[in-house]
Amino acid sequence: MNTILEKIKEIGIVPVIKIDDAKNALPLAKALAAGGIPCVEFTFRTAQAEEAIRRTSIETEGILVGAGTVLSIEQADRAIDAGAQFIVSPGFNPKVVSHCLKKGITIIPGCLTPSEIEYAMEQGLEVVKFFPAQQAGGIEYIKAVSAPYPNIKFLPAGGINAENLIKYISFEKVIACCGSWMAGPDLINAGEFEKITALSRDAANIILSFRTENN
Repeated sequence: MNTILEKIKEIGIVPVIKIDDAKNALPLAKALAAGGIPCVEFTFRTAQAEEAIRRTSIETEGILVGAGTVLSIEQADRAIDAGAQFIVSPGFNPKVVSHCLKKGITIIPGCLTPSEIEYAMEQGLEVVKFFPAQQAGGIEYIKAVSAPYPNIKFLPAGGINAENLIKYISFEKVIACCGSWMAGPDLINAGEFEKITALSRDAANIILSFRTENN
């Protein structure tokens, strides 16, 4: 895996953030990092994502910044120009995947079926997003669909929380999990950054405890 994917694997959790006001981007990123999760994925579900990526990329160090819900080449370029280090999409869009690969940007497209996984493998991808994870069958589905593909890894998203996180990260083909429970829009908009740090620390400790017990 490349350096970005290795960092995601090391962190273990990718916070998926729907941000309504870019002014909250920096305190949010710092709150996540203080809790042991130096990573943030701002989704293009709001108009503030691009500016949030830009501010975080420019004004922080050591925090991995990505763009999520990227549905077009135009969005991908905006995210990359703003400083995104990786791109995540809910589905497999061949044009977006090809464009990001040509630009040398890590792209993690959503794949649910064997056909989509094979499309990703043809493009030389090693990691795909599995979305919506819980609704599509959860970790048992991932185990089943991944069986014929020993070299592909997964980044599950959708319905993952502190209660089921361990079920996913305990499978060797899952490099990390996406989630928003530690930094939902209500907490961000209310400026509850200490709470976000506490929830992030709890999530990071789940990862740490699992790895300590299994090393």
